[in-house]
Amino acid sequence: MYDQFDVSLEDVDLLGEVELTTNLIIAASEADDRLPVDEIDRILGVVPDPPRPRRES
Repeated sequence: MYDQFDVSLEDVDLLGEVELTTNLIIAASEADDRLPVDEIDRILGVVPDPPRPRRES
């Protein structure tokens, strides 16, 4: 019998997004308050750009 919901999930990008979302959900559920932006960035693996020197006009 065909089941439209019986599908295999083999999309590597989607699996990565699911893992990131799961990690955020777990961290948020364990936190006493809102997660700081730097903590969210750490969980997502975001590396902030270093500040650029100001250009003299």
